Amino acid sequence: MDPRQQQILEAILESFIKTAAPVGSQFIYETYGFGVSPATIRNEMMALEEEGYLAQPHTSAGRVPTSRGYRMMVDQLHPDVSLFNRARQDLNRIQNQRRLQKTKEKLYEIVAILAGATQNVSFATLPDLERVFYVGVGNMLKKPEFSSDPAAATRVVETLEHGLYDLLAGLSILPEGTVYIGEENIIPQFQSCSLLAIPYRDQGFRGVLGILGPIRMDYAYNLAALKAALELIN
Repeated sequence: MDPRQQQILEAILESFIKTAAPVGSQFIYETYGFGVSPATIRNEMMALEEEGYLAQPHTSAGRVPTSRGYRMMVDQLHPDVSLFNRARQDLNRIQNQRRLQKTKEKLYEIVAILAGATQNVSFATLPDLERVFYVGVGNMLKKPEFSSDPAAATRVVETLEHGLYDLLAGLSILPEGTVYIGEENIIPQFQSCSLLAIPYRDQGFRGVLGILGPIRMDYAYNLAALKAALELIN
């Protein structure tokens, strides 16, 4: 195989690997600029076919590489640092995406479980998304404090739906957990509530897990449930 035939074969391999479509001489001529006519490229492709490096699926179609063509390419591969770095970056990116997805799935489940156990609103900040996932608004609305004060309930729900992530970022939350009771809340919309929060870490991601409910709540149980939920995350 002479150098020009090798260049043409490599171009056909590159194109077919990307597109899975047979490659014609006109395409090679227009794309790769080998400095020869389409007729010359076509003749070289016929020679490569006769040598077993290419095949022609249909009479009017272009050529596709054969196993022998791929073997020629593989046998001439050399270590490529930039390609290795690209592959490593791709693997790391996909690994991080999978880790993030696993963490989110775990949080969705734990927040739902915690809301069911405490009969309050349970929430968690979702890593990399700058938003808060919460469950249990129905639990809160059933409480006498909120069913008798629709305005307070509306303020709480609106805050849950908009801006809670930024508000939580402004809170001082201790590793062992923090409780804000009523007027202690620096979030004005939550001063009719108590807020329990604790930091979590999972798969390298960090966030806040918490409970929101009326000031009249079972603090001992809710704190215990919050810490038990943190153990489930860990």
